[in-house]
Amino acid sequence: MNHPAPTFNQMPRYVRVRSGADNPFIEFDFAIGYPDLFVELVMPPDAFRIFCRVNRVQHMDSAMAEAIDADMRKWRYGEGADD
Repeated sequence: MNHPAPTFNQMPRYVRVRSGADNPFIEFDFAIGYPDLFVELVMPPDAFRIFCRVNRVQHMDSAMAEAIDADMRKWRYGEGADD
């Protein structure tokens, strides 16, 4: 059975916060559809909360973040993802 591909608005959105809790701005990665294809953004905390609510984001957990980091190391340095 073929299922239609999700539309752009149906694609999941992912956020990975990079900054510390005491920073005056939130530095984060934002991805649509594919968590490993992201842009880096910076916003004040109130704007970040609104952004997350409007985009219905999923916050990346540590396992998802580590998998993305391992894949980036593989492509950047030629190392295996599980080295």
